[in-house]
Amino acid sequence: MIKFDDKGLVPAIIQDYKTGKVLMMAYMNAESLEITKKEGRTCFWSRSRQELWRKGETSGNIQKVVSIKADCDGDCLLIEVDPAGPACHTGSESCFFNTVEEGPDVFTYEGLYELLTDRKANPKEGSYTTYLFEKGLEKILKKIGEESSEVLIAAMKNSKEETVYEIADLAYHVMVLMAQLGLTPDDIRAELASRHVIDKKVKQETMK
Repeated sequence: MIKFDDKGLVPAIIQDYKTGKVLMMAYMNAESLEITKKEGRTCFWSRSRQELWRKGETSGNIQKVVSIKADCDGDCLLIEVDPAGPACHTGSESCFFNTVEEGPDVFTYEGLYELLTDRKANPKEGSYTTYLFEKGLEKILKKIGEESSEVLIAAMKNSKEETVYEIADLAYHVMVLMAQLGLTPDDIRAELASRHVIDKKVKQETMK
């Protein structure tokens, strides 16, 4: 059950369902929440204008709803969306772009991919990644073959530490290949999502 505050509002955190990035935070009342559920796109309550507003109504940057979840206390919503454009009125993808304090570096595949594509566009002398791009597709594929073999060897030794190390090497080289071919993490994520055969109640064919 949703717990609205004394003004009839509940905060809603909007998150990109593909990337997990937090896009914005706004407020909903009972009516805007029902509109969101019914129309399948976000609708909020403007505290400044004291009226309903559908995200993207004028900008076209609508947010198609994927899921709506409440926290353990029921006093905050998490809404996963498929955005059609920037969430922020400034034109930024997310409203959260002002850094208050730097935290520790956190690895993400998207971050690595951006680094690789930047290295491809802006070669750096002495960089191994630059070396791979300069040698081209054949060299990259050769390295993937070599790293695949290393993963198999490590796994056959039943060495967890060595297998993790070799899988990381393989993952890096596969992402170099992705950058070389213009493939993105979203392309892979979408393909994996399409294989959720259990969720879609589709039976797989019996292996022969």
